[in-house]
Amino acid sequence: MSNNNSQSIHLKKEILARIIEAFLSDDYAENTRLIPYAMRPKGAEVPYRCCVYKERAILKERVKAGLGFALEDDDETQPLDKYAKAALERTKPEEDPLTVLDAACAGCVPSRIYVTDLCKGCVARPCQSACKFGAIDMVNGRSKIDGSKCKGCKMCMNACPYNAIVKLAVPCEDACPVGAIHKDDNGITRIDFDKCITCGKCVAACPFGAVNEKSQIIDILKNIKDTDKKVIAMFAPSLVGQLPGNIYQLKTAIKKAGFDEVVEVAQGADITTINEAKEFEERMEEGQPFMTTSCCAGYNRFVDKHLPELKEYRSTTGTPLYYTAELVRKANPDAVTVFVSPCVAKRKESMENPNVDYVMTYEELGALFIAKKIQITECEEDKSGVEGSKQARNFGNTTGVAEAVKSVAKNPDDIKPYVISGLTKETAKDLKKFVKDKSCSGCNLVEVMCCEGGCVGGNATLNLPRIARKELKTLLDSSEDLKRED
Repeated sequence: MSNNNSQSIHLKKEILARIIEAFLSDDYAENTRLIPYAMRPKGAEVPYRCCVYKERAILKERVKAGLGFALEDDDETQPLDKYAKAALERTKPEEDPLTVLDAACAGCVPSRIYVTDLCKGCVARPCQSACKFGAIDMVNGRSKIDGSKCKGCKMCMNACPYNAIVKLAVPCEDACPVGAIHKDDNGITRIDFDKCITCGKCVAACPFGAVNEKSQIIDILKNIKDTDKKVIAMFAPSLVGQLPGNIYQLKTAIKKAGFDEVVEVAQGADITTINEAKEFEERMEEGQPFMTTSCCAGYNRFVDKHLPELKEYRSTTGTPLYYTAELVRKANPDAVTVFVSPCVAKRKESMENPNVDYVMTYEELGALFIAKKIQITECEEDKSGVEGSKQARNFGNTTGVAEAVKSVAKNPDDIKPYVISGLTKETAKDLKKFVKDKSCSGCNLVEVMCCEGGCVGGNATLNLPRIARKELKTLLDSSEDLKRED
């Protein structure tokens, strides 16, 4: 699930743009403090909350996240100008990239299966017959579910002829594939970072925008402002189609935004493709039943934290970012490197990679263009630098990685892909079954993408995947095929 064009992403982008504008102004700290008042001036319409004062209070918290700070156990008495100054003094981003804004969390009711007033108390009682756990009784002529016995299997929901039984969902909890989201005693969402794989699904799922990323935008702008530092942007192929203009205009626009160089991460994807194809062939020769891909940061964390038994089947090949950052660091040892990313998961991967200093999401890049009034479609095309292949530029699409590996394999017909488009509780069960059975249902190459549709559906994307794919296809049609040289 991506944020695409929902109201919450517009609000987040406006806040980020205002933070950037404040940084670029003559009085960064004071103008940051005034952001909630500028967005909700006295007498203005209050679109979301009961009054302008609560709106401002919540906007203040959103600005804190935009400055890169956690919102849990926060000092609400400290004004925003203090946080703005503290962001400048920070030497590295905070460890956990997600944070929850308590005041924005609606305190959703606990997730459960519930019998509504539509229940007719029918004689057949199909719901009671369907329940294998004895969780349903008839009380006052209606079905009632005992929550202590209910396993959430939904068999009663499927059996009810009146659709009287429903699931009361908590969007962030439902979206989390690993059970890292729970409610505290006050009904407020909390993230268990020991379980969290930073996939960002909760960010995209929350309709109140209560789950936020801790932005690194001030850290990046601070380095761009330092004339003694060279700052290099590395952007993922899925950026195409997220913003107006083609890939070559985007390169120019990113340089106009302050970056000294711009590099396509697709060149790293080409290395990933070749290495993964070779590794696949070696593993099959050794008799291994299947191999999974390894380019999705969220999936990698899922395996490390929740299914370590799958490690022996996961490719050891580095991600496209890993190889791109390695090349960039080798050529520019003292440069500051920034990965432009479609998702929050890459923030965690980057913290573990000494060749990547910061991560800027597509949302943040869009906000930077707004703040600097850069019109991408008016930029000249920049065709300098190494371009990625057609296969590499398609990495952000579901099936793209498997197709890339197959295109350079010595015996492509030997590759039988199984594609997981979106890591969910259900698809996680598939992976666990593969480990248990030591088999992959007649397949031997498992491509796993945390986000549905691939990186084009990442939680920090700006466009609907179907629209983004159309723009990306135009680029793919003009790109060269990857050639393998052993």
